[in-house]
Amino acid sequence: MASPPWENQTVIVEFVLLGFSTIWQLNIALFTTFLASYIFTVTGNGLIVLLVVLDHHLHIPMYFFLVNLSFLEIGYTSNIIPRMLASILAGRKTISVASCLTQFYFFGSLAATECLLLAAMSYDRYVAICQPLRYTVLMNGQVCVGLAASSWVCCFLLTALTIILLSRLTFCGPNEIDHFFCDFTPLVQLSCTDTSLMETIAFATSSAVTLVPFLLITASYSCILTTILRIPSGAGRRKAFSTCSSHFTVVTMFYGTLIATYLAPSAHSSQFLRKVFSLLYTILTPMFNPIIYSLRNRDIHEALKRYLSRKMVLFQRLNRYVCDGFPKPQGIYTFRIKHCRILEGIILDVISYNFSSLCMCVCVYSKIFVTVKVIQTLFKDF
Repeated sequence: MASPPWENQTVIVEFVLLGFSTIWQLNIALFTTFLASYIFTVTGNGLIVLLVVLDHHLHIPMYFFLVNLSFLEIGYTSNIIPRMLASILAGRKTISVASCLTQFYFFGSLAATECLLLAAMSYDRYVAICQPLRYTVLMNGQVCVGLAASSWVCCFLLTALTIILLSRLTFCGPNEIDHFFCDFTPLVQLSCTDTSLMETIAFATSSAVTLVPFLLITASYSCILTTILRIPSGAGRRKAFSTCSSHFTVVTMFYGTLIATYLAPSAHSSQFLRKVFSLLYTILTPMFNPIIYSLRNRDIHEALKRYLSRKMVLFQRLNRYVCDGFPKPQGIYTFRIKHCRILEGIILDVISYNFSSLCMCVCVYSKIFVTVKVIQTLFKDF
């Protein structure tokens, strides 16, 4: 009995991610662009998480889901961009099979979770606009936590099934992946074993977590649009639409790039176009989400103003002390009493606000204490 042709070939233990370019000058531009977008993405989404957590005015279902989405976007980009930046900077494009599967696991899980979270957010907007009197009942805390938790758990479990099937494949050459991260289709194309069953299961699971939420989002916005058009006043229609315009923009961007990527022709000539579309939903969409949700969002603006005003009060309190100058040497007891009062006020401010105030206070107060004037004042009475 003849052995399969792949048994005489070398089994691959690592892949080579080709990325975008081998031209050093172009790599510098790509590195700078991707690094800037990554910093902006993490900072913007992190700021949204911070504002929603600290401001009790934003403790409502819409912003609860927004925190989940922002946290997801941070993990989504952190799974891809840091390794891509290291590859561009150091020129090391190899990745082990285990690392490649791990990257695809988090990529697939987070992408699927985003689809379900966007569907949950569209349901929240549907209830708020179409059934406002029942909003507090239909979207209570238990329902919100259940929707968010089920989105995370289901998607990570379904993607784990695909990873188990992928790990049973044999890769025997070539080992080059013409992409900047490990995706499902390039991995399957490098396998030299039968992948028909796995592709069928992967298609079914991916359809369940992408197509079904998309249909739910479409149905929700159809009802929302119908309800908005029934509002008699123009001001009322604009106000109702403004509450869901940000989410609708994000859904359009995410699903538009996702569909363009995976429905594009599979010919070799379109591979560069595939990578460009992949950039849109893996890098640009997470970067634009904080802008979209905060640009015309009055609640976020007010929360940011309240947060900054609290910081300014604390900073001005410290600044007044620094500008007034250090106390004249009239006894170390008087000096200690004044510093104890200042320190007491700082502690009260820290308790009233948050951990970031503590960090700022420690930095400012330590700078005060290590100045020459403080040292001279402390030792003058001895």
